[in-house]
Amino acid sequence: SGVFWSSLLSAVCRIIMAHQQVRRKLIAVIGDEDTCTGFMLGGIGEINDKRQPNFLIVRKDTSRSEIEDSFNQFMRRSDIAIILISQYIAEEIRHLLDQNTQSIPAVLEIPSKEHPYDPTKDSVLRRAKGMFNPDDFR
Repeated sequence: SGVFWSSLLSAVCRIIMAHQQVRRKLIAVIGDEDTCTGFMLGGIGEINDKRQPNFLIVRKDTSRSEIEDSFNQFMRRSDIAIILISQYIAEEIRHLLDQNTQSIPAVLEIPSKEHPYDPTKDSVLRRAKGMFNPDDFR
């Protein structure tokens, strides 16, 4: 019985890995150096054929226009499925996040080492709350 489940799990993992290689999509990150480094150590750092990275390290001297340009570029790239953005950086380009209606790439706001997550600022969460009436769940 244990051999059967082990073999089944192994086969499922091979199928999933083969599927991911055919339809390979990336995660992009816009964050401070610690956030980007952590995700890159986790294996998400990539540079495509056009020498474009899938991350932007935001420093104190990074301009709002640089953040906006990277965000817009990630939104247009067909090889990116998810954009992770530190919430305090998302505040800088909130107008772009609020205007976004695309489901792919999904834009997710994340906390950073120095800035905790605040659900009241998250544009996706606010949109989701607006879609449902609390009375519907009683």
